[in-house]
Amino acid sequence: MGNSKINNVITKYFTQSITSEELDQLTHWLDKDGSSKTFRSFVGINYAINYTMGQYNSDRTKRLLLETIRKDKSSLRKLKVRKLLKYAAVALVFLGIGLVYQQISTSGDTVESIEDQQDKITLQLSDGSTKVLSSEENVSVLNNKGNRIGLQNGNQLIYHKSTAEKELVFNTLKIPYGKRFMLVLSDGTRVHLNAGTTLKYPVEFIKGKYRQVFLEGEAYFDVAKDPKHPFVVNTDDINIQVLGTRFNLSAYSEDAATNTVLVEGSVGFFEKGKKFDSKSDATLDPGFMATWKKEDGSISYSEVDTDMYTGWMDGRIIFNHIPFDDILKKLERNYDVKITNKDAELADTRFTASFDTETIEQILNAFKKSYPLQYVIMDDNQITIQQPEKQ
Repeated sequence: MGNSKINNVITKYFTQSITSEELDQLTHWLDKDGSSKTFRSFVGINYAINYTMGQYNSDRTKRLLLETIRKDKSSLRKLKVRKLLKYAAVALVFLGIGLVYQQISTSGDTVESIEDQQDKITLQLSDGSTKVLSSEENVSVLNNKGNRIGLQNGNQLIYHKSTAEKELVFNTLKIPYGKRFMLVLSDGTRVHLNAGTTLKYPVEFIKGKYRQVFLEGEAYFDVAKDPKHPFVVNTDDINIQVLGTRFNLSAYSEDAATNTVLVEGSVGFFEKGKKFDSKSDATLDPGFMATWKKEDGSISYSEVDTDMYTGWMDGRIIFNHIPFDDILKKLERNYDVKITNKDAELADTRFTASFDTETIEQILNAFKKSYPLQYVIMDDNQITIQQPEKQ
């Protein structure tokens, strides 16, 4: 059986559309000595195992899978395919493969309603359809031609590099409050996405064009070096150009400023609709933060401890002499809660603190030790900071 035909049969097996005749073909093919490598490559196990299992016995998996197919093959001719594949799916989980082959393709339907997606990581494809990404899954990412272009492994989405794309095709990744995610673009650039962040990016960068992505929220970029193709991050207020560097960019729409903290390399800033000019546009040095104020478009620079602005990737929440109202915004994003502050005097009070494994209640109690803070936590993740009683 040719490669394209067997690939199609394997796809049908994992997507619950295989016929009894095709199941016979799959059984015969799996009996052949040279089938293991192709089977392993097609379902992406060898790629996923690098992150999830370390060692993987493909021969044992193929043998046990073959036994499962043979055992239930006779039942397929009498029962519906769906019932048999339910057993096969259970067998795959039992074997510990660690990879249930699913398709994320541009031809798929929306999985859940908009309301159901609000607290879940979603991937919007170029045709407008949306897929929900579960951190417990390992799934292949397919383009509209059915070719695999990447892999989701838990809380990571990794795109493969190819030379086939002739035009830009964008996907959009949305991270809800209370979650974080990591994305590897096709050029090898690694992007850590914080809670409440949306990133629009090309599935494949095109030779001769800038590598452009569009950010709303907060992300840490570790940009792959490619001097011939500058990397540009577009935000609502300002654009940032780099050649190869590591930096943190916080550009939430509700914040009064956009902050860029440079860890390594060099970045430059330029206005939307223009091109970066290294002679006239502002640049940033490592260890410094650039603050772009939305109200007047001014930009200021300050030397900072970069760890204080990148600690969120390790689950830390760090406040460095910032107003309480700004602290509440960060807490809302990190814990997926809604906080209403009725204490006007507290709003502008500045605090410095650091947390990692604390609950939202423990954090509020910590602030309570240095300020007469009163709060009420409701069952629907609503928190109210109460107005202090008059003496």
